[in-house]
Amino acid sequence: MAKARKVIISCAVTGAIHTPSMSPYLPVTPEEIADAAIGAAEAGAAIVHLHARDPQTGAPDQTPEAFARFLPIIRQRSDCVVNITTGGAPTMTIEERVKPVATFKPELASLNLGSMNFGLFGMLDRFKDLKHDWERTYLANKEIIFRNTFGQIEHILTTCAGSGTRFEFECYDTAHLYNLKYFLDRGLVQGPLFIQTVFGLQGGIGNHPDDIAHMKRTADRLFGDQYRWSVLGAGRNQMNVAAIAAAQGGHVRVGLEDSLWLGPGRLAETNADQVRRVRLILEGLGLEIATPDEAREMLSLKGGDKVAF
Repeated sequence: MAKARKVIISCAVTGAIHTPSMSPYLPVTPEEIADAAIGAAEAGAAIVHLHARDPQTGAPDQTPEAFARFLPIIRQRSDCVVNITTGGAPTMTIEERVKPVATFKPELASLNLGSMNFGLFGMLDRFKDLKHDWERTYLANKEIIFRNTFGQIEHILTTCAGSGTRFEFECYDTAHLYNLKYFLDRGLVQGPLFIQTVFGLQGGIGNHPDDIAHMKRTADRLFGDQYRWSVLGAGRNQMNVAAIAAAQGGHVRVGLEDSLWLGPGRLAETNADQVRRVRLILEGLGLEIATPDEAREMLSLKGGDKVAF
């Protein structure tokens, strides 16, 4: 009898897109971020994807000191795979963005594979009452180009070379897959590639089922059996995108970085709520949830005892 396929659930617990005024449940302080990550892991997330924030204003904070306030707590209380962002926020320099990963040498780090227009201004139509001055300025900016040039991507790869950190390659459009192929062909990255295709952000590919199928077909053609495919859907399409991809052999990512919602008009009160919801979908498809150690094996990670936090 064939065994059920194992699916990796990643949970991105806070991110740098949503702002504190949008939801009272968005983790902001180090304690909230640590608790959110541990709760998500206990609910079934093998991987937790982490950003840091200023505990007073909730603004994105990419200093190593900000990450140091919660990374050791998570490691002490959970065996989950820790994935640290190199994306930071689209307004940060590449030197700022890479510092936490260079400092803490996690098992996994996110890496964006291409520059793109980045539009958060649509959120102002839904969220009128903002508590902090920085939120409106940040969200209203229609001039953001999220810079991820070939030189910047190579800078992150070479800065982290030798640390054993592997990458979650975030691909927001078809060209980003081709950019990844460029780095693979030149030996700067090695398989198995963990490719996170991102759907529904303003400036990237949409979230229609045809968009999902197109990204998978392209990745299959470019990478064959050299990659592991995961998806994230932004906003209200989070669970729809996860279900479509899971049925086609993919892994899934949820979390309040990607969507604040648990259902129509219902805010998710915890990241763990979203993990439990996507777990119901996966198990309803006859799939099993990968443990952290199973995720480590699938992605060829170095192990939680080889990090610098």
